[in-house]
Amino acid sequence: MELPVVNHKDYVAKIGDDHKFPINKFGELAKYLIDHKIVKNFYNPLACSFETLNRAHSKNYINDIKNKTLDENAIKKIGFPLVDSVVQRSLVATGGTVLASKLALNYGIACNTAGGSHHANYDGGAGYCVFNDVAVAAHYLLDRGFANRILIVDLDVHQGNGNSEIFKDNKHVFTFSMHSKTNYPAKKSISDLDIELQDNLEDDAYIKTLKFYLNELNNENFDFVFYIAGVDIHFNDRLGKLKISDEGIKKRDELVIENFSSKRIPICGVLGGGYNKDFNKLVELHSLLHQSCAKLI
Repeated sequence: MELPVVNHKDYVAKIGDDHKFPINKFGELAKYLIDHKIVKNFYNPLACSFETLNRAHSKNYINDIKNKTLDENAIKKIGFPLVDSVVQRSLVATGGTVLASKLALNYGIACNTAGGSHHANYDGGAGYCVFNDVAVAAHYLLDRGFANRILIVDLDVHQGNGNSEIFKDNKHVFTFSMHSKTNYPAKKSISDLDIELQDNLEDDAYIKTLKFYLNELNNENFDFVFYIAGVDIHFNDRLGKLKISDEGIKKRDELVIENFSSKRIPICGVLGGGYNKDFNKLVELHSLLHQSCAKLI
């Protein structure tokens, strides 16, 4: 059986080639996965519906994005121009994580080639995150009774503050964020479990810390996992402050995925951040999530 992977051509928005965010990585990742025979075909998502978005985001915010009426300060906080292709990308990428979560229920494991927009909260976006796709998908599963206790494992270099804020009073979702202590956002929120890492941390200490906390999480009774596999922990990332190698990221992904897969807990993998100075390396690093998942299907 082949790993179910969700992708859409609209993941690549028109934000200009000189933009700091490497938007072309989404198209190149899809090409890499096909070229390296990691997948043969993709599942295509639909744009996320207003009703589904509204469980994680306010009506006013959703309408301001869809109608492009968001005020300038709020647009600046997101970091993308509010143009048609960005609106479309945000809706389709969120729909992609919802679809990937449903595929994970059916197949035990599935991935999106985007997602992990973990800085967006109920009332607004931030840090290149328009809609919080994982929060939207988690609500989708809970609302329909497809899951009752969801774990979000966020290993992006930046804290998943949007998820911790959206789910702070929700006993059905447990937020775990292991991130750089000194990195964005300057003011951290409070997850159910926050692990703050010192600058320049290397592979051995990182993997040892992760193993310890995965064992702690294994004492809980989760029935679904979202994994935000940010590769901005890499030593050559423009926005990271850690010193994790290619091999360290590969080990990390395998560790997380095998841990939950071996317990028959459905897992949905999403991309998270990555801003490597070497664009081709960035695409390769993001593909490690899908390669690790494909080995277990």
